[in-house]
Amino acid sequence: MDKSRKPTLSIELFPPKDEAGEEKLWAAIDKLREIHPDFVSVTYGAGGSTRDRTIRIAEEFTSRTGISTVAHLTCVGSTEAELVSILDHYKRAGISSILALRGDPVGGPRAPWTSHPGGFDHADQLVQLAASHGGFKIGVAAFPNGHPASSGNWQKDIEVLVRKEELGASFATTQFFFEFEKYEALVEGLASKGSNLPVIAGILPITNLKQLNRMAELDGTPIPNSILSLFSGKEDNPEAVREIGIEIATNLAKRLIDFGVPGLHFYTMNTSTATLQIVKNLEMKRGA
Repeated sequence: MDKSRKPTLSIELFPPKDEAGEEKLWAAIDKLREIHPDFVSVTYGAGGSTRDRTIRIAEEFTSRTGISTVAHLTCVGSTEAELVSILDHYKRAGISSILALRGDPVGGPRAPWTSHPGGFDHADQLVQLAASHGGFKIGVAAFPNGHPASSGNWQKDIEVLVRKEELGASFATTQFFFEFEKYEALVEGLASKGSNLPVIAGILPITNLKQLNRMAELDGTPIPNSILSLFSGKEDNPEAVREIGIEIATNLAKRLIDFGVPGLHFYTMNTSTATLQIVKNLEMKRGA
């Protein structure tokens, strides 16, 4: 880890389901532009449900803000030819970075995977396709708490990441996590295999306990008792929950920065307040 370099700052957005949600998204973006993120990623919904909206918003975001966009690309529900078409579309829109993911099937990450005729079943195939297509910086996902489908085989997760690096991936972004030690173990596990893959840390500011529990259950990310206990008796106090969540994320980010993390990636849930406060706490706000 290079402790002399400042970490990148990035945020993640998800495509809204309707026009009202889109208005809320652009309002949040206007606020988040104040911190001058190095890049923004735009996700798909489970089952590829928002693919067309993802493509449109990623393209519009790039043209409206000039900020680099990392667009998600998943295997779900697409043939190889359709994936090539999406890559061509991204390239024409000036998007040169993608996050190559298997993606979640309909029903979420723990639902059974169904192969799509003429498509791919694994993200390494997608990495290989994007690399062969040329001109893209390719990111992949990493899981400090283990991939939901790996059944606790942490060593297999490391080997899969190394394989993706060999095929052309140049960075990884983690699923959200709450224990610094999990990230440390992941990075050191990769280093032990000779990997040079930079691993950007994904941080989810806790602002809504019901939402957190739902996401943790779907993604298989355990919430440590040490975290849950901080919210005891405050479940019905949204402001207190938000303040505690900001403090948790700030403290985790400080440890990661001290460790030499190459980047911090905030899962904003299409809101701005918590992320803006954390960045202010960390004194990471950039100039224009």
